[in-house]
Amino acid sequence: MAEELKDKEVLNQEDTKNTQQEQPVVDEEPVLDESPSEEAEEETPTEKTPEELLAEARAEIEELKTQALYRQAEFENYRRRTIKEKADLILNGSKSAVTALLPIVDDLERALPSMKKAEDVTAVAEGVELILQKFLKALAGLGVKQIETEGQDFNVDLHEAIAQVPGVPDEQKGRVIDCVEKGYTLNDSVIRHAKVAVGM
Repeated sequence: MAEELKDKEVLNQEDTKNTQQEQPVVDEEPVLDESPSEEAEEETPTEKTPEELLAEARAEIEELKTQALYRQAEFENYRRRTIKEKADLILNGSKSAVTALLPIVDDLERALPSMKKAEDVTAVAEGVELILQKFLKALAGLGVKQIETEGQDFNVDLHEAIAQVPGVPDEQKGRVIDCVEKGYTLNDSVIRHAKVAVGM
């Protein structure tokens, strides 16, 4: 009996081996490499942490603040420079005007003693006339000109009517009859209107 049992066990073991050998071998599916390729890593942007985004925003704000301060300082310098140039222009304009008029003052100072001693009034008048012409020439050099009035049509932009003269001929109506006080322009801008009498 013991031998029969042993024989059965041996046979069972051999059958088991044969069964295992006869089973078909199933191809295993290849395991896909799930790790992303290098190209995929390059294409997908790395997401930044909130701390990194906050740091970038703060850096950008600081840069904008610096630019704003620079622009503000630049504008302040421009404003100061413009004010200084304007003040210099006014001072230099006054300086050139005074320099042009000083020779006339010299002429008047020289003429005054002569006038006191002079017996010929005509010579004194001629001297004053020369000084006046020199003075007008100096003013013209500064851009000052007399406004024309004689025989001119009345112009409210240039003339100021202080009197009306009735009973004038028709051709003189609306025209300047007499100039009471001369007017002047500076670089074609009226600085004093001519005071005139107008025919009506």
